Amino acid sequence: MIRTETITSAQNPRIKELVQLQEKSRARREKGLFVVEGRREFSHCLQAGFKARSLFVCPEILGQEDYRSLEEIGCPINEIPAFLYEKIAYRGGTEGVIGVMECRSNTLADLQLKDNPLVIVLESVEKPGNLGAVLRSADAAGADAVIVCDPLTDLYNPNLIRSSIGGIFTVQVAAATSQDTISWLKERNIRILTAQLQDSLPYYDTDMKCGTAIVMGTEATGLTPIWRQAADAHIMIPMLGRLDSLNVSVSAAILLYEAVRQRQAK
Repeated sequence: MIRTETITSAQNPRIKELVQLQEKSRARREKGLFVVEGRREFSHCLQAGFKARSLFVCPEILGQEDYRSLEEIGCPINEIPAFLYEKIAYRGGTEGVIGVMECRSNTLADLQLKDNPLVIVLESVEKPGNLGAVLRSADAAGADAVIVCDPLTDLYNPNLIRSSIGGIFTVQVAAATSQDTISWLKERNIRILTAQLQDSLPYYDTDMKCGTAIVMGTEATGLTPIWRQAADAHIMIPMLGRLDSLNVSVSAAILLYEAVRQRQAK
């Protein structure tokens, strides 16, 4: 039977743990748990096979029909009033539901690829918002996976989940070292294209119809030499103004959709 309890105080131990999971990467790692807010994100999370440990639900915000659907999940439900929900919600307008979910493995071995895969590789991208935006583009373009190399951000960071609008759950994601990722890509004959300004051809003059990994670094420092040396080709987005770089998520979207264009034109 589902245990449903009412919590009215921000000092409740379960509320304190929830806030800790929202704010502390270390707490998420140690407990193997993360937090997801909102019906859309929570739905994507469940559909991706993640298991809910507990729910925090505001009946004043959540409709009765949606509440009944949450009861079917089978995990403990904590009912909280609107004033407390507004205090603990990571953002406004999340429709009255917060889930505490169990983390799972995000390794290269977990990735399942189809023929001629399209993969995005991000090296040392540190801003959760940028990574979340890349995941949205990867989902929209039907990319097979996003690999985060030498990550400087937690894959279950609430800002990342929010900015991806659930894309962290709809796209396969793995974290690995750059060296392991290079070996993994080469073993699968996936062509490595590094986005860089030096010694590069325009992206639209580069074949992306075969198995392709588009590799991008940070806006400040670009890619490290290990990727430039491993690359099968260097590609660039022509910069026609006075600035010399685009936001990494914008660049990723441009390159992903060039791959889509080429593949549809085959």
